Amino acid sequence: MSDVTRPTRRIDRSQTVRTIPVKRKNKRMRRTLFALLGIITIYFIAPLRTNILILGTDDSPERGSAGRTDTIILASVVPLQPYIGMLSIPRDLWVTIPRVGEQRINTAYYFSELNQAGSGADAAMETIRENFGVPVHYHVVIHMLGLVSVVDTLGGVDIHLDTQTGVYPAGTHHLNGIQALAFARDRSTSDDFSRMARAQVLVSAVLGKVLTPASWRDLPQFVISLSRTVETNIPVWQLPRLLFTLVRAPLFGVDSHTITREMVTPFVTSGGAQVLLPNWEVINPLLEKMFGR
Repeated sequence: MSDVTRPTRRIDRSQTVRTIPVKRKNKRMRRTLFALLGIITIYFIAPLRTNILILGTDDSPERGSAGRTDTIILASVVPLQPYIGMLSIPRDLWVTIPRVGEQRINTAYYFSELNQAGSGADAAMETIRENFGVPVHYHVVIHMLGLVSVVDTLGGVDIHLDTQTGVYPAGTHHLNGIQALAFARDRSTSDDFSRMARAQVLVSAVLGKVLTPASWRDLPQFVISLSRTVETNIPVWQLPRLLFTLVRAPLFGVDSHTITREMVTPFVTSGGAQVLLPNWEVINPLLEKMFGR
């Protein structure tokens, strides 16, 4: 019986293809998709509170950019709830301004700008943190003269008044840019508390107009006009989640408050200035409710 040599079968490993089972591949894709959706969900509706200080300056060509902040609104945004709160602060509130001393709160921006251009908003944020005990993450500075062009690019705004406010009786009124600025600045028919309420009415009117589909064709021009009027340190990555909350504002409303007459005590300083002393025992419960201090 002779030995028979069997031929050896060669395998060309360069042509071998490793296949991944379809089920395993689909499982990985699902995991990746769920992880991505989870990240997006957390980004948009995470219960992270963002506090923003909104400042309206009274600068003008004559005074330059170092104006006082006659409009001071501390806003809070919580996407998950969703919640948008706005607290108007009197410009004559007598507080301690870091590195300056006791002064009206609307001068924090002014004194810092005089010392170093571009530092006013940070100084105002620091003043709010130190006196109100509320963390402030970002600022929005609105140069009030630019409000005219911002409102006009939207074709004007409608304000809704429950009672007579300033020169306008109760009802709905359409305002162009010049009228909107006059509405916000009017000092002849009301005091600082009424001006704070008017500022919130105007802010709400602008937001409402921006969120109206009929105005979306004007948004490119609105954004251009806004960029010339507004300064902010809100990072680009934060904008989508903030806008997501704003879009839902018409459904859930805005929690608007002001520091009222009952929360302050009129006071005359040694220099003869008429100011408002904060009654913190009355203010603090409102801060706790709005900002979760």
